[in-house]
Amino acid sequence: MSVIDVERLAGSCGAIVRGIDVTRPKSPDEIEAILQLLDEHLVIALPEQPMDLDRLEAFTDELGGRDVTPYVTAVDGRPYVIRVIKEPSDELNFANAWHTDLSYLAAPPAYTVLHAHDVPAAGGDTMWANQHLAYETLPEGVKDQIADLRATHSAGMAYGTGGYLEAVAGKSSMKVEPSPDAYATETHPLVIRHPRTGRPALYANSVYTTGIEGMEPDEARTLLARLTAHATHPNFTCRLRWEPGMLTIWDNSATQHFAINDYPGARRELFRTSVAGTEPVAA
Repeated sequence: MSVIDVERLAGSCGAIVRGIDVTRPKSPDEIEAILQLLDEHLVIALPEQPMDLDRLEAFTDELGGRDVTPYVTAVDGRPYVIRVIKEPSDELNFANAWHTDLSYLAAPPAYTVLHAHDVPAAGGDTMWANQHLAYETLPEGVKDQIADLRATHSAGMAYGTGGYLEAVAGKSSMKVEPSPDAYATETHPLVIRHPRTGRPALYANSVYTTGIEGMEPDEARTLLARLTAHATHPNFTCRLRWEPGMLTIWDNSATQHFAINDYPGARRELFRTSVAGTEPVAA
């Protein structure tokens, strides 16, 4: 790779990275350099990356292998690619709530890759929150309280039959596939260890985290509300202004994200893949 220029997006996380061309195949050493940037910044945006879907999938393989996204209709002939779309007439966008991608799976994706094709002249930014900082800034008493706890995660609220996305289907061009299977649950530690760096991170989000093992529902809701509010405090966030051709990668073991819906009457189209991950392990 040529000389790499890194421009931090915020004090907490995120960086614009120039000097890396992912439109061409990457060697293992080049991929390791990208992963090290992700270890440091958690979110990296690479401007001016013109690529087709073949190359997007191949790059995802180079990062660690493709994984499917349940309950969202994939691009025809490409089961590992989803189209993230908001047409000018749509009221709602996709991912307009703080969450960690697919935390309801036994092995959630390690990284998400998102490539911008069409973005509004203003608006349509994405925000991320650093979950290492979210954990590290908790009071010591709360850290002790959650150290050995496991939380339940489910896609049911969003993707279940009769769930939110089915109820608002007429307000969005996203093609989702509501299913009773979405109400299945998985459990993960509330504090996980990053698979590469070993750094602890808070692992709970308001969309998919539904309860805490061994805790009464009311007590669990109170604790989760406190944790998820803390996890997305502005002090832990960065915000990205998209450009056509920009490719952004983020670490799902260490971030939550939020797609802002502030561009009525404008169009936004991106294509997303997930990099296969492993089962979260307690810190």
